[in-house]
Amino acid sequence: MNPAWIRPLILVCVFAAVVLAAEALVRWLASNRAQGNEINLRLRLIGRGRGRAETMNLLRRDTSFVPGGLPPFIERLGLKLEHMLMQAQVTVPTPRLILVILIAPLAIFFVLFLLMSFWWGMGMSMGRLVMTLTFSIVLGVALPLMILSMKATRTRKKMEEQFPIALDVFVRGLRAGHPIAAALDLLTVEMPDPIGSQFGLAVDEVTYGAELRDALQSMAERWEMEDMRMFVVSLSVQSETGGNLAEILESLSRVIRERHSMMLKVRALSSEGRMTATMLTILPIFAFVMLFMFSPRFFLDVANDPMFIPGFGVLIVLYLTGFFVMRRMVDLKV
Repeated sequence: MNPAWIRPLILVCVFAAVVLAAEALVRWLASNRAQGNEINLRLRLIGRGRGRAETMNLLRRDTSFVPGGLPPFIERLGLKLEHMLMQAQVTVPTPRLILVILIAPLAIFFVLFLLMSFWWGMGMSMGRLVMTLTFSIVLGVALPLMILSMKATRTRKKMEEQFPIALDVFVRGLRAGHPIAAALDLLTVEMPDPIGSQFGLAVDEVTYGAELRDALQSMAERWEMEDMRMFVVSLSVQSETGGNLAEILESLSRVIRERHSMMLKVRALSSEGRMTATMLTILPIFAFVMLFMFSPRFFLDVANDPMFIPGFGVLIVLYLTGFFVMRRMVDLKV
């Protein structure tokens, strides 16, 4: 073969191999995602061998691991963390996750101390100690909690979007002749996460002896959703006074959709302010972490200045003030 043709032939073969490998990877990811969307988290945990009671306790997180006797502020933070983990649908046990969050900044600080002492040849002063502690806390605690909070918010919004669809499925089950318990059990199989798992937990509670109204009320309280509370009230009123439940829930679904439409309009009108608040909250932390990771001397060389600690403290106060003010400005109630 002519040597002039060997190089183009090799390039063509490499290109074809890369295209085939990329197509195989995309097909594998698409198939895994489709398979994962067919069943919800509760059914996946049960399929892996966990019992219904263990799955229910893990997803509900009703058993608090916050020890008693703590100051009220710390106790509220612990309960809020557990509530956020429940809404984020994190299956890691709370004590293990808290242990990781506590160990991570200590490990990061220890690594930075070794690098400063033996690799960069820097001494440990008060300013550098404050800077390394701040970086360790931000990277080991603040960023993971921020990611969990964003995941919990996204899951809650998805619950609000799925709830009218779940009501429609429930109404169709009632019109087909299913009793209320069977129609609810239909939601646990047909609906994807997160609402499929949550209705599954309610069905499990009823299976273990709880009242249907109490199980649904508990679900509404866990997620703090007014739509679910209206659903529970509709079931309670119908069970006491009678009436066509399918028509009641169909009207409720229409009201919820109109309410969500108004909420989307409000979110669209306030999108600029919310995006500005998000960027002004995340960008300073992201820039600080990235710059410290790639050029730590940028901060550590100026940390010995006598005015560094007072200036850095004022900077933290200004950042927290801006964060809470912007959060109140974009927290619109509909």
